[in-house]
Amino acid sequence: MDTTSLAKYIDNTSLSPKLTRQGVLDICRESETFGFYAVCLPPCWVALAKENLPHNRVKVVTVISFPHGNDLTTSKALAAQEAKQAGADEIDMVMNIGWAEEGNWSAVQSDIAQVVEAVKPTPVKVILETCLLSQDQIQKACHAAAQAGAKFVKTSTGFSKGGATLEAVRLMKASIPRTMEVKASGGIRDLQTALAMIEAGATRLGTSSGAAIISGKSTSTAY
Repeated sequence: MDTTSLAKYIDNTSLSPKLTRQGVLDICRESETFGFYAVCLPPCWVALAKENLPHNRVKVVTVISFPHGNDLTTSKALAAQEAKQAGADEIDMVMNIGWAEEGNWSAVQSDIAQVVEAVKPTPVKVILETCLLSQDQIQKACHAAAQAGAKFVKTSTGFSKGGATLEAVRLMKASIPRTMEVKASGGIRDLQTALAMIEAGATRLGTSSGAAIISGKSTSTAY
């Protein structure tokens, strides 16, 4: 795969709590230079990113209920709606992991569905945090996301005990309808890993190492 094609898989990500205005400007500039699909930033920086990506060559993605997923459903829906109004092109929401843990899949599905409804037709990605789930829970979470109308399931926040794995990506890909996609995120820091995730079924990669990946280098960043 050539670097131009690979760049279109990447959501160039910066979710550090220490992210500043200058950091946002830098990641927007970098993303346009490399031709990444999107930048992924905290909600408070969406408007600034949109302002500095005026040609829409690079999309703006943000995260909702990040990183734990246990906000009130109404809060998630409102936050997603406000992010969309600020300019977000896609919403990455964290699933309520506690409800998944206790097997309350109807609540999980409703939580996702209300966010999807609040921003439709804006694509919603559901972050499962696969390192905290069993294989059975991953499969059921994928089913809940599909039934709720999400566009993607996503492996990880990058802020828990583990990130994306090839096993999780393959399982997620096998557990969703063909109309849905998989985003791998967390720990993707080099070209070899990025290509392996795509081979496993990911159609989007969330990483703060996009420039290094395209350049054939590696980094030690967390996300």
